[in-house]
Amino acid sequence: MAPKPKPHLGLIHTLLFFVSILSSPWLSLSDPEPTVYEILPQFGLPAGLLPDSVTNYTYSSSDGRFIVVLAKPCYIQFDYMVFYDTTITGKLSYGSITGLKGIQVQRFFLWFDVDEIRVDLPPSDSIYFQVGLINKKLDVGQFKTIHSCRDKVSGNCAGSLKRFLQV
Repeated sequence: MAPKPKPHLGLIHTLLFFVSILSSPWLSLSDPEPTVYEILPQFGLPAGLLPDSVTNYTYSSSDGRFIVVLAKPCYIQFDYMVFYDTTITGKLSYGSITGLKGIQVQRFFLWFDVDEIRVDLPPSDSIYFQVGLINKKLDVGQFKTIHSCRDKVSGNCAGSLKRFLQV
């Protein structure tokens, strides 16, 4: 007479099977949202365009509109002093951000809105900032790393003015 299988062994194998499926990396019940610093390079833009103080963002893949929220307004010194408001908005498309609001650059001792940011396609070592009618070409390398914010402006404004006026 053949031994009778024990029902509890089948139950254990079934449970182990389901546990292994649920813990598989290809089956994720909640994929983490990419950070804004991960989204920018997907559009050919450097991650360091935004400071390290982003607390939240929304992005609409249907029309490219985005809203980025910072912990507080801040300043970062690139080739020029740049001011970031607490809310930055615009439209993201491959190689550019248009309709930009919330970022300003200091020129001629005054602050001017940055209207658009774009890179060359295919990518090069340049990035372009549209400020009113002026289109300024800068080295993209300074925007590859994510920078920390400063609370206020400091440094030599005349040096910033001189660098801007150089062609």
